[in-house]
Amino acid sequence: MSTDPAQLPAPEKTKLALGYIRLTDSAPLVMAAALGLYEKYGLDVNLHREVSWANLRDKVVVGALDAAQMLAPLPLATALGCGGLRANMVTGLVLSLNGNAVTLNRGIAAAVREESDEVAEDAGASARAFGSWLRGAGRGRSITLASAHSFSCHSIQLRLWLRAGGVDPDRDVRIIVLPPEQMMDSLARGLIDGYCVGEPWNSVAVQNGIGEIIATGYGIWNNLAEKVLGVTEHWHQQHPTTHLRLRMAIMEACQWLAAPEHREQTVSELARVLELPERQLAPSLLGRMQFRKDGEIVAQPLFHVFGRFQAGFPWRSTATDLLERCVTMIGRSPAQENIAAVVQQTYRTDLYRDAARRLDLPLPTSDTKPSGEHAETWQLAPGLEMGPDLRLQPAGADPA
Repeated sequence: MSTDPAQLPAPEKTKLALGYIRLTDSAPLVMAAALGLYEKYGLDVNLHREVSWANLRDKVVVGALDAAQMLAPLPLATALGCGGLRANMVTGLVLSLNGNAVTLNRGIAAAVREESDEVAEDAGASARAFGSWLRGAGRGRSITLASAHSFSCHSIQLRLWLRAGGVDPDRDVRIIVLPPEQMMDSLARGLIDGYCVGEPWNSVAVQNGIGEIIATGYGIWNNLAEKVLGVTEHWHQQHPTTHLRLRMAIMEACQWLAAPEHREQTVSELARVLELPERQLAPSLLGRMQFRKDGEIVAQPLFHVFGRFQAGFPWRSTATDLLERCVTMIGRSPAQENIAAVVQQTYRTDLYRDAARRLDLPLPTSDTKPSGEHAETWQLAPGLEMGPDLRLQPAGADPA
């Protein structure tokens, strides 16, 4: 039986400002409020919507926000000082896996589809088709793509997808950073040719006839950690019990979200909080992504994962992989950075275990797991089901 919140130590503070971005995978934070879980744990949480990831991170660092939904690589990159700002960050909870997609303008998407009839079902096929088009009919054309933040899974997945098609992301295309909400308008105005972003901004582009989804984040890297709950190390040290209670409330929400029958209610609540039509939020939450306007609906049951596959556990093996990729993207050598120390300081498996034990949730005994080996669900240990974990490989590379 899970711990009675009344048996927990008293929180150091109860009124919290919790930041989030207007994205479908803000669902754990939103539903924790809707289900009364913050109140259950004695917390008065105010949700604060931010426009960009940089703005959200900065507000957490300066103390304007107590905690926030964050891109999985961002606390790591911030702790290492990538991008200029440096602060010691902590996460004891992954909020979600997957959730992103690559969208291209309709003209390029149509040309890419002419290269392959397997685009909607296979991210590798779409990558190869895009590369073939860029080297053929699109040769000499300047292509600009957008990501939501330099140190994000959007950037990592976009670069993986390009390399799988034989496209050099540093030479053959231009990649810029835009806030998620600005991407569709930029695509419509012709300022960019495509983007990698979280939902619902891919579905919005499709429904408005502006773009077409060409690959999902899951198809590029199965079940990659996408968002985490981030706080500064100083804030955690000052408020350990408040942090514990916050994690437990959100972890209960993630477990609730794991039940498919709860997704319709989630669509309705998100539509109210995010001030977006339900039709824009439903495709990814209900696993029915529409790749083309008036086109075939493609089943994507693992587009958002909140409670399955040990989704909440902050795997240090995943953190190491993410941070090494972030360091490489800015031209630094991972071998010259103290990657292991930053990962251990930032991805706090002990904090997750503390909350999970109190909630009677199953737990891995290791801080790392194998990756790149499983095309189907698999058992890490008895009772610990894990999801597929394959990822695209650069064109010509041997499978991982």
